[in-house]
Amino acid sequence: MAEQLISILMPVKNTAIFLPDCLNSILQQTEKNWELIAVNDHSTDDSLEILEALAQKDARIKVFTNTGDGIIDALQLAYENSQGRLITRMDSDDIMLPEKLAVLKKQLITHSKGHLATGLVQYFSADGVGEGYQKYQDWLNGLTMKGANFQDLYKECVIPSPCWMVYRTDLEKCAAFRPNRYPEDYDLCFRFYENGLKIIPNDQVLHQWRDYPNRTSRTDKNYADNRFLAIKVHYFLKLEMDKTRPLVIWGAGRKGKLIARQLIEYKIDFQWVCNNERKIGRDIYGQILLPFNAIKKMSQPQLIISVAGNLQQKEILYYLLKEQFQGGEDYFFFC
Repeated sequence: MAEQLISILMPVKNTAIFLPDCLNSILQQTEKNWELIAVNDHSTDDSLEILEALAQKDARIKVFTNTGDGIIDALQLAYENSQGRLITRMDSDDIMLPEKLAVLKKQLITHSKGHLATGLVQYFSADGVGEGYQKYQDWLNGLTMKGANFQDLYKECVIPSPCWMVYRTDLEKCAAFRPNRYPEDYDLCFRFYENGLKIIPNDQVLHQWRDYPNRTSRTDKNYADNRFLAIKVHYFLKLEMDKTRPLVIWGAGRKGKLIARQLIEYKIDFQWVCNNERKIGRDIYGQILLPFNAIKKMSQPQLIISVAGNLQQKEILYYLLKEQFQGGEDYFFFC
């Protein structure tokens, strides 16, 4: 295995229109010691032809055909055929800034194993970037600049995929891409967290996310809201829940109901509170909704907050801090 070689793992599906820009951004990296393992995932456009033509010119580029179906199978195949000591990801419709590989590699070498290198990201789109995506970008970059990504792990995906790099040995410790659980990037975030990897702060934009209407994360059912909530509940029960304490859902909107149904499927007892007077006292899934201040009468409850509104979240947080609840121990925002 080549010393300090970077393996770039890249699933490719029907991105021929964007692929030349993506590949060119990889070729223009200031760091030259890399290999690109591209896996064509049953593309019906010219993606495979573009990859094979470039692979004939540059021996660092290796092209495979997905023997399974979907991003997880493609990542597994790419990883199996990689040789690098350092592993990173790339999406075939995105763009790397020229210093990306060099900066991430330097971070890892400086901080050694047990760390996760990442950087800031920037959305771009021919039609303009929507307000929601801009807010997510700014929120995520704010965490990355402080290396505090895991503090909001249960809200959204906190590692900017594919703007990260890790030692192969650390990725193996986290089971790499073997779990067959979507959304695969969010699941990997939780496994980085579970295995104690430390995030290296970074204030440099290294990766550009391309947004367009038929982007996979917009259209594939594997990235629907309920899939994200299923991941959150799975890891909360595994990593955070204290069975000696009452578990409480706060909020009875769509997400609160999804969480409640999942807890019922797991046969987990919980109580349910909200601050919507029209819902207090109602029976939902056999559970009577209580006013939020009922938590004062509970013995050390753990709270899952499913309320999404920004103003409402601020009000809830003010209340919890006033009552001396501790984030990441007593309460967890799930949106």
